[in-house]
Amino acid sequence: MASSMRSLFSDHNRYVESFRRFLNSSTEHQCMQEFVDKKLPGITARIGDRKSEIKILSIGGGAGEIDLQILSKLQTQYPGIHINNEVVEPSAEQIAKYKELVAKTSNLENIKFAWHKETSSEYQNRIREKKEFQKWDFIHMIQMLYYVKDIPATLKFFHSLLATNAKMLIILVSGNSGWDKLWKKYGTRLPQDDLCQYVTSSDLTQMLDKLGIKYECYDLLSTMDISDCFTDGNENGELLCDFLTETCNFNTTAPPDLKAEIMKDLQESEFSVKKEGKVLFNNNLSFIVVEA
Repeated sequence: MASSMRSLFSDHNRYVESFRRFLNSSTEHQCMQEFVDKKLPGITARIGDRKSEIKILSIGGGAGEIDLQILSKLQTQYPGIHINNEVVEPSAEQIAKYKELVAKTSNLENIKFAWHKETSSEYQNRIREKKEFQKWDFIHMIQMLYYVKDIPATLKFFHSLLATNAKMLIILVSGNSGWDKLWKKYGTRLPQDDLCQYVTSSDLTQMLDKLGIKYECYDLLSTMDISDCFTDGNENGELLCDFLTETCNFNTTAPPDLKAEIMKDLQESEFSVKKEGKVLFNNNLSFIVVEA
């Protein structure tokens, strides 16, 4: 690997911008919205049974867009019931955006929010030290397990916090996505970073099987328009390439042979589909529902 290549996570501002471009170019949030609308009510059908309050724990809640969609659905499902929503999120920037979103969203009167600026492992350590093992009715981890060092231990810990009839929802890239192929083929030739690891739903379901934890897995189609990646000098394309490879300034720092291989592969059918002149990367998502 060329020494000039460095992880995208080493440049916070560039990472944030490339992630924003990814969301703008993909159907990621629409895919999650579809799941919340169509599947979530069946999954959460019993979590509020005979309860005066529903306790929700959001691990890696980010800026809160998906969290609020989930909360809105639960409010409809359990009208008038009080909801206690606690968020574990290490980024102060994301927490600030989440709070802004809550401030401008109506009909949240029966929801109490609390934010904890910490990683999931910091949260686990704090809970263990205090010995305050509160039970939760619904725990969700949306696109965050990539940033956890010991995933099986994390799954085991949060599973132990589920109340009777509770559910845990994990959203992760699918084992049949382009990400899986990209990481398996090129992971060792791209900058490695302690902050992030390559993990898909295939890896996760194997971990859950080993732990003997019951789950159901739903796959939903999602794409990311990467057409701009093939136009030299296109800023959007360069940022999307950075996001795909988790490499800062991939186009200018990657060895020419590696860049040529990846750019060719990204247009192949196992990674993307070509539709109406666009190259759409396979961004399929898995929604893993874990039972108490």
